[in-house]
Amino acid sequence: MNLLLDKIKMQTKDREEVKVKPPDNPPLYWTEISDSVSRCFHFRQDGQLSMKLLDDSRSVIHRTVDSFLSKFFPSGYPYSVSEGYLRYTQFRALQHMASAALSVLSTQSLLFAAGLRPTPAQATAVSWILKDGMQHVGKLICSNLGARMDSEPKSWRILADVLYDLGTGLEVLSPMCPHLFLEVAGLGNFAKGMAVVAARATRLPIYSSFAKEGNLSDLFAKGEAISTVFNVVGLGAGIFLASTVCSSMQGKLVVGPVLSVLHVYSVIEEMRAAPVNTLNPQRTAMIVADFLKAGKISTPADLRYREDLLFTGRLIEDAGNVKVGRALREVVKPSKLQELKEIFPEEKFLLCPGSKWVDMVLENNATGEDALRGWLVAAYAAQIEKSSHVPSASALQEAYDKMNDVFSPFLSELQAKGWHTDRFLDGTGSRFAW
Repeated sequence: MNLLLDKIKMQTKDREEVKVKPPDNPPLYWTEISDSVSRCFHFRQDGQLSMKLLDDSRSVIHRTVDSFLSKFFPSGYPYSVSEGYLRYTQFRALQHMASAALSVLSTQSLLFAAGLRPTPAQATAVSWILKDGMQHVGKLICSNLGARMDSEPKSWRILADVLYDLGTGLEVLSPMCPHLFLEVAGLGNFAKGMAVVAARATRLPIYSSFAKEGNLSDLFAKGEAISTVFNVVGLGAGIFLASTVCSSMQGKLVVGPVLSVLHVYSVIEEMRAAPVNTLNPQRTAMIVADFLKAGKISTPADLRYREDLLFTGRLIEDAGNVKVGRALREVVKPSKLQELKEIFPEEKFLLCPGSKWVDMVLENNATGEDALRGWLVAAYAAQIEKSSHVPSASALQEAYDKMNDVFSPFLSELQAKGWHTDRFLDGTGSRFAW
């Protein structure tokens, strides 16, 4: 009996201990106050972070601005994006507004040329139908140029909008030659089809240049939100212009070029603001030239306004006048191939000095680091030849030794500045394999 009572007492004591025992992981609460906003945060039992707004004493204007930023700018802006994103966004909005307004005028003109007399609202609705036909042919042709767009996304993005405006201009002019309606409309849509592919293909490299914290999807989503809003604004402006100033062909001939200039200018400023951080021939040459002249490594933001967006293949004398992409058979005579290979036996590049420039040919699996090594050798060799007047072969060997001495710290600082050196984008340039 005593044993039974003792056992019951022990079980009762164990239950009491279980009841009063605190949880192993009690909920964690804390309050944050920032910019007149008080928020309470806590972790739920499933491990998710929960937030509750306690107090918001901000003005209506302040809350509206914050709401706008949260909908149209990436989370953490401006610290989550690279320098120049605001300017890029401003001109992107202006570009879409001008483009949408111009599209309404072009569609109205096409329908006039076809013998119809539509209202501006009808022109807006029918504009979606007229994107088919020859436009698909333009898309197919332009899709073969993807490698070139990777190398020079800024230039191709500008070309895309020039083509788009060219196609739109043909549509605007179509009422002046109604007997050639099919030809003019087809050619206009052909140009616009090429423009659509080029614009879409270059969008990702541009957005990637702004993504500092792996937030590419957020950047893309917010960019498309801005495009949508200002496309709607532009359509409204186009409907207003089509109903008033541009109801006649004379009005379209005045307003159309103005909108087109505004459109292309906005795209150029967008592209100049983008700090693209991949290595292509032009940016590599500029990096090497700055390093040899000033001993410093330029950042992507340093080079963005200095890039030549029109003549991308120009030679840079301070970087050794290097030209990349010519076929090996065009650059090197068979009798000299073994000699050139022996100068750099372990490298994935060949350098062949010419009278006006130095040809560099890369192996199939060469990376951005290999291109940088070759470029530094060519630049150092040009300096040595200019100052000492030594033969090319001797200058290349001396330049190669000099490159090896500086390359490790050069590469480390280059990567620290945000450059991607794991690949070299030379467009459709030829490469070789032993």
